[in-house]
Amino acid sequence: MTTPAPTPPADAPASRPTGPLAGVRVLELAGIGPGPFAAMLLADLGADVVRVDRPGGQTLGPAPEQDLTNRNKRSVLVDLKSAEGPGLVLELAARADLLIEGYRPGVAERLGVGPADCLARNPALVYGRMTGWGQDGPLAPRAGHDITYLATSGLLGLIGPPDGPPAIPANLLGDYAGGSLYLVVGLLAALHHARATGAGQVVDAAIVDGAAHLSTLLWGLLGAGLWQDRRGANLLDGGAPWYGTFATSDGQWMAVGPLEPQFYAEFARLLDLGADAPDQYDLARWPELRERIAARFATRTRDEWTELFTPHDACVAPVLTLRQAAGHPHLTARGSYTVRHGTPQPGTAPRFSATPAALRTPPPAPGAHTAEVARDWAVPALAPPAS
Repeated sequence: MTTPAPTPPADAPASRPTGPLAGVRVLELAGIGPGPFAAMLLADLGADVVRVDRPGGQTLGPAPEQDLTNRNKRSVLVDLKSAEGPGLVLELAARADLLIEGYRPGVAERLGVGPADCLARNPALVYGRMTGWGQDGPLAPRAGHDITYLATSGLLGLIGPPDGPPAIPANLLGDYAGGSLYLVVGLLAALHHARATGAGQVVDAAIVDGAAHLSTLLWGLLGAGLWQDRRGANLLDGGAPWYGTFATSDGQWMAVGPLEPQFYAEFARLLDLGADAPDQYDLARWPELRERIAARFATRTRDEWTELFTPHDACVAPVLTLRQAAGHPHLTARGSYTVRHGTPQPGTAPRFSATPAALRTPPPAPGAHTAEVARDWAVPALAPPAS
């Protein structure tokens, strides 16, 4: 599929934060995964996010300057294991509205920057804690990652073919949907309360909790007898022959999802299933219908099917790679993917009519803004001594 390359929009001035959270101060204690992404989302929306990096940096992932979840942030360098480190963080926390940390339970307390210490300095602070298992419970002290949290919450078992292993949805469903986004919702809700009452609080965001919460609709269907508790047996998990992915003649894939009868009728017409094809909801003949749909898709390339289906309401789309998606005309027209500071990346989301978000600055090197933040946040002890 040949599509135009993304057009780089003009960069927003770094000195003029925009977005609905302009003026909100966020202190992020450096970590990996969902905590940094949550802080990035707040920064995209205009918050002044100061990331506290530690000497030596992270041991997992790209260099901080290449990690796009550090965009729109400022970085200071603080060694929390040094004698003065905890005090510097407490000084910053005293001037922040929100704080994000992603340590195992008890670590922040041992470092001297736990909720009690920070709230003692700033009673209106919202202290966000991002973990996989949560702050309590039998597994709270155990290590884990996205895949284990999803497995335990029941979501991993939902995804994949009935006769194969569970599919792995990168780390998007657990870390970022069940983790980061729930942390951001919690932080903003608690910020609203703090601004109304002057009272801060602790937000305990656990990936297992968020992942479980995401399945609320399915639990309703399960209780109503409309969902089977196994993979590939339901309307929305590939059980229906016309809700899934199909290989094309060039080894690519098309995604199909015409749930409503009017969309399915258009799908069947364009695919030329034939007048003798099984009806959409003739469950007894679903295996036959699946084979017929698969056989039809195998007769043309992905681009040929895309050209046929795109002008019609049949709920069919090509399965694209990340780089292919970045060049899709619809996504480039909306800025869903863009190029900023010479780097292709997702744009901001969601959209605001009066206070638009912006990609202001690229990911910084650790400590790049130590002197600047010392001045702006009035923490002179943070600034390195003049040479």
